[in-house]
Amino acid sequence: MASLTCRADCTHPANHRHLRFVWLYFTTVNLSALDLNLLLVFHTVLEEKTVAKAAAKLHVTPPAISNSLSRLRAVIGDPLLVRRGRGLVPTPRAQELAPRVATALRELERAVGDDRTFDPATTRRRFVLACSDNDQIASVPHLAATLASEMPLAQLHIVSIDQLKASDGLAAGIVDAAVVPTAASHADVHAEPLYVDHGVLVLRKGHPIRAPRLSRAQFNSLRYVDTWIVLGRAGVGTKMMDAFLHRHGLVRNVAVIVPGFAAAAMIVATTDLAVGMPMRVAVQLAKHLPLRVAKIPAPAMPIEMQLVWHARTHEDPGAKLFRALVADAFRDKPRR
Repeated sequence: MASLTCRADCTHPANHRHLRFVWLYFTTVNLSALDLNLLLVFHTVLEEKTVAKAAAKLHVTPPAISNSLSRLRAVIGDPLLVRRGRGLVPTPRAQELAPRVATALRELERAVGDDRTFDPATTRRRFVLACSDNDQIASVPHLAATLASEMPLAQLHIVSIDQLKASDGLAAGIVDAAVVPTAASHADVHAEPLYVDHGVLVLRKGHPIRAPRLSRAQFNSLRYVDTWIVLGRAGVGTKMMDAFLHRHGLVRNVAVIVPGFAAAAMIVATTDLAVGMPMRVAVQLAKHLPLRVAKIPAPAMPIEMQLVWHARTHEDPGAKLFRALVADAFRDKPRR
């Protein structure tokens, strides 16, 4: 949370009335649709007068600020801030709320204090991780077991990469960390390499093609299950895979399209269809289904993955421990 300033003495009994007012007001709207981050954004935009300056102060993107304001407007039923020239001015409703929200936020900040201690054994914090379908199968079970041991009262919430992209989750503070393909760095985002995987072919046990490495003719003769991986843009994963195969004279004749690897594996286990997927998830699925892994007739295409998190949580003790547990669970050779 950004440091907030409040001229009033928040310990004075009169100021507790502000906190009660904010609580009573929002319980008359839709408290389930509200989170405190929306009030913090509202307060900061009022202070800074522009979305851009508020975004810089909170270390998020301007679209994330605009999205938060839209959500708060929907909850309250008032525009709150309207554009005038290059800045924003508050509506009468916003002017009524502003001093009380400022005092309430300050009171909450004082209640939390600056104590940076964190007890893994007693924390009930919810940690949110965004990762792909294949990582959810290959690595999240290990992470869940480790978290249960290290932070037994904490909660793990897994969301998809698509949800991360749609909500600008890191900047908006919706997720604590994400496991994503290695890409160019971004301001206010930290990154740590996790693992390098590669694609393989998965067939059912007893499939007519038994070779451990398929020939080009064998590969092109098969029909395939396609996993429609979005990664923020519909079908981008499929397009990347097909472009790679085309460079090596390989073509997939797609019979079925599904949104994830678990469904694809279930289909392949009971048909003569084949599916391509990362090695890590293929090995895990083959432990539970009658599947075997084969090599494709092309050089291995490296799949480099990294752990990313926002600068806002970089020094947070709980977030640091959570990231260490994620890295431990997702790396090729876990340290534990």
